[in-house]
Amino acid sequence: MKIQLWCDDLVMRFKLEAAWNAAGATMLKKNSSETPSCIVIDLAGRNALANIAELRARHPQVDLIAFAPEFDAELFAAAEEAGATDLAARGSVVERVSRRLRHTG
Repeated sequence: MKIQLWCDDLVMRFKLEAAWNAAGATMLKKNSSETPSCIVIDLAGRNALANIAELRARHPQVDLIAFAPEFDAELFAAAEEAGATDLAARGSVVERVSRRLRHTG
């Protein structure tokens, strides 16, 4: 599985990448020309909703998981409207994506 991660929080990004690399994923850079299997985007990042809309237009068939530090109904609704296919709290995003890895690997 190829995961493209959009996360401005350096510590969180390293934690997520380490977990998914250990589970067998390939991490793609934001500017990669490869099509990801899954895109994961932090809603606390700069221009997150605009990035979701742009990524959805570029990759209409790819799962796009948006996560936030805590449950925020309005923010999650806006992320879905922008094109997110799944939503998660920050504490559960590692397992949410790891489950997909197990089912595709």
